[in-house]
Amino acid sequence: MRFSEIPGLTEIKRKLIQSVQTNKMAHAQLIAGKEGALNLPLALAYANYIQCTDRTPEDACGVCPACSKNQKFIHPDLHFVFPLSNIKNDKDADRFKAEITKSWRAFLTEQPFGKLDDWTNFYGGENKQALISREESRTIIKTLSLKSFESAYKVMIIWQPEYMHGSAANGILKILEEPPQNTFFLLVSNAADRLLPTIVSRTQLVQVPMLTDDELKQYLQKETEIKDADRRNIIQLADGDLNLALRLSERDENINQEFFANWMRACFKKSYGDLVPMADEFHQLDKLNQRNLLYYGISMMRESLLYIAGSTSINRTQGGELKFIQDFSKVLDVLKIEKANRLLSEASYFLERNGSAKMVFLNLSLMLSKVLNP
Repeated sequence: MRFSEIPGLTEIKRKLIQSVQTNKMAHAQLIAGKEGALNLPLALAYANYIQCTDRTPEDACGVCPACSKNQKFIHPDLHFVFPLSNIKNDKDADRFKAEITKSWRAFLTEQPFGKLDDWTNFYGGENKQALISREESRTIIKTLSLKSFESAYKVMIIWQPEYMHGSAANGILKILEEPPQNTFFLLVSNAADRLLPTIVSRTQLVQVPMLTDDELKQYLQKETEIKDADRRNIIQLADGDLNLALRLSERDENINQEFFANWMRACFKKSYGDLVPMADEFHQLDKLNQRNLLYYGISMMRESLLYIAGSTSINRTQGGELKFIQDFSKVLDVLKIEKANRLLSEASYFLERNGSAKMVFLNLSLMLSKVLNP
């Protein structure tokens, strides 16, 4: 991957490129961002730029042997560590590792902006806890102790280091602090606060923000053929998450504004007879659309808060949505919005942990009824 393939993040790209050009790269960097931030693609592009043999002031050349191999994620001096569960209970460790490495390369190629859930679904491990085992620390040390094959630089990308077994995390402390010459660690994390302080203290932080609405808009305009109205809804729902925006753009049904409006009206009126069939309808949605409806609710609460505060200049809503926000805000205040946001977030958490969608929705509806009309 090259920097040009990643939308936005202009200033971070510039700093990373400058660090290579001035030969002032930190030997261990923590590339951190919320889930949905493009920190993994950024790390891949950074590694490619480091190993490129004909780099330009703006990007890797894309045609040298190093770039050609990095585009396929097969460069012998680019190494990966990532969360995994041995779903096949394969006793032949070498065979399993070879197969999963092929899957990892295919995943990066097919879903360059994918998240951990996408990865576990890709290799079929969604029903088991993925982690970075204690054996990986010994593999890291052994791998990096060898001489480089082709490049002047070796790069070790550890994706989701927060999933490292405690023994594995402690096992890499020494090599993380004193790596072999011309060896660089890129720790790509979505939850840096869960890392051991001893890990964090040995790295240089690179904070990756979510994309702005304008950056998302430009990318979607270039890469998709969706209508303007659909694109606006997707941008609002994605909230800077490119992976989510692309998945939504592939679907005919994104978020049903009418469903959410009717849901809130039923909650406010305490029309429990309407909420039960709504729960059945919610249950029939796939997991992505269930989660997206809750995210949409959170975004509508945000828009309502902005409207109440008089900050209409930064509102994202238009047309029918804006009219709904204007009416909905009449029954809200800051405390109600805070409580509703918490309930929506908790419901999303329960869904991610395979709670019954119908029960989660019904319970959420009853709780929201109490909040909206105490």
